[in-house]
Amino acid sequence: MKKLGIIGAGTMGTDVSIDALFHGFQVMLVDISNIALKNAQKKVRRTLRMGSVISPDYSNYSMDYVNDHLIVTENIDDVKYCDVIVENVCEKIEEKEKVYCRLNEICSEDTLLVANTSCISITRIANNVVNPRRVIGVHFMNPVYLKKVVEVIRGYYTDDECVDRVKHFIGEFGKKGIVVNDYPGFVSNRVSHLFMNEAAYTVMDGVATVHQVDDIFKQCFGHKMGPLETADLIGIDVVVDSLNILYESYQDSKFRCCPLLKKMVAAGLLGRKSGKGFYNY
Repeated sequence: MKKLGIIGAGTMGTDVSIDALFHGFQVMLVDISNIALKNAQKKVRRTLRMGSVISPDYSNYSMDYVNDHLIVTENIDDVKYCDVIVENVCEKIEEKEKVYCRLNEICSEDTLLVANTSCISITRIANNVVNPRRVIGVHFMNPVYLKKVVEVIRGYYTDDECVDRVKHFIGEFGKKGIVVNDYPGFVSNRVSHLFMNEAAYTVMDGVATVHQVDDIFKQCFGHKMGPLETADLIGIDVVVDSLNILYESYQDSKFRCCPLLKKMVAAGLLGRKSGKGFYNY
């Protein structure tokens, strides 16, 4: 059975776990929070039970299947024998560095380390391991188990063998990878976060309502989701963290976070995961 270590049981880590389970992996899901792990298990079981409703490519899976294929743990050392590890820690470099320093100690130098990050430099992350050639970024998009394409980010030291390995890995998920080079935000979030940030400014300034902003993007540009719907899906707190990274990295005022987004985070209005953001859920 294909063994996959997944670190972080938040929105992204849980959805990557679901996608992996749909494709026959045995998943070791790690988080320091027991509550996060319990919530992840609930979502995994609920989603796997209705697989055929989500996509004709999937089947409905029983509780026994989930129990046989999913292991949850608070101990990061349990992933030491996994061939591939996908890291989904929050967008704070200090927290990610702690994880990679530990993985460097417990894993073999051949373990493929996949950083699922939206903005942090892969080169900076790879600086925390002895063999940085095997560190690569894969930016999974929400909802992970419905997206057929991912952004693959090649760090400064990432070698061709690592790129080939990750292409094979994501191919087992039925996905294609678009390989880009490493700069904070890469392509997708360097552009999309400008949309979300400026959209929040237009609401704050009274230019348009939330619905009007999103309708313009959906009905005029043909986007499936508007920028504010997207922010709610990602998590307003994650958007703010990512904008802060982009601003710190480029020192460009265009990435300065909208005060409305900061206010929403302070109020606990984080989007779908909190039940309320720009919309109610």
